[in-house]
Amino acid sequence: MHSPIVFIDGDQGTTGLQIHERLRNRTDLELFTLAAAERKDPRRRAEAINACDIAILCLPDAAAREAVHAIVNPAVRVIDASSAHRTQQDWTYGFPEMTQGQSERIANARRVTNPGCYPTGAIGLLRPLLEAGLIPGDYPVSIHAVSGYSGRGRAGVEEHEGQAAANAPSYLVYGLELAHKHTPEIQQHAALAQRPIFVPAYGAFRQGIVLTVPLALRLLAPGVDGATLHACLARHYADAAHVRVEPLHESGVVPHLDPQALNGTNDMRLCVFSNIEHGHVLLSAVFDNLGKGASGAAVQNLNLMLAQR
Repeated sequence: MHSPIVFIDGDQGTTGLQIHERLRNRTDLELFTLAAAERKDPRRRAEAINACDIAILCLPDAAAREAVHAIVNPAVRVIDASSAHRTQQDWTYGFPEMTQGQSERIANARRVTNPGCYPTGAIGLLRPLLEAGLIPGDYPVSIHAVSGYSGRGRAGVEEHEGQAAANAPSYLVYGLELAHKHTPEIQQHAALAQRPIFVPAYGAFRQGIVLTVPLALRLLAPGVDGATLHACLARHYADAAHVRVEPLHESGVVPHLDPQALNGTNDMRLCVFSNIEHGHVLLSAVFDNLGKGASGAAVQNLNLMLAQR
């Protein structure tokens, strides 16, 4: 059997570059990308995607849909890093730790849609708690997240690292129309009955995310508290290699959350902060928006799919 051919379509963007970096020294696969002169040639791209075993699409949404439409070889499997297919029922959602059996579904899938960076943290926190019935599906969920500027792609990197970097904002809240494209993805895969309020921001650091979800215990079932929520998350991720649940932080303990703490890894760290006096709980996730939030997740999914060849 030949080494599997992995084609990265769109390897010049932030996600594609990091996937290429993670794979370039692998000896168990043949990595293929197009030369600069061929990247915008539809015929050459179609030939390349139909000649590979697994294609990783690091493209804008419209281009990702075009690439999938160009596939005529039924043996080609796809990991799409764009948001084009994340709420499509005929695509497998590429978050292996999300729920029981998800790793196996990814391993056997023909079409895998890589999660968005922000949804990875939100779904990672919420889905186990909703599945366990500890948060009702109609809870009025609000989510706030701060990402490194690389989350904007090359435009963000150029703004902060290019010639005009001195004028780049140190902190920028956006998505104020409350219609961010990640919101339907979060609602669907977290199993929320109602659309959550999602407010994202960018900071003046290259990569990393802190995402938080506040909860009022009075809106949960009687007896549900921070310890209950923490125990559920700890059980769910007990055997997860890339997701770690930190010890419960009770009232009076005020640690800091560093969005850059896990940069360069495919790991995610979850915390539960509980203020007993006020009946408030804060769920938090820290991870690399280019790691577990993008390229790391794509490689994790690729490894699962390669194991099923």
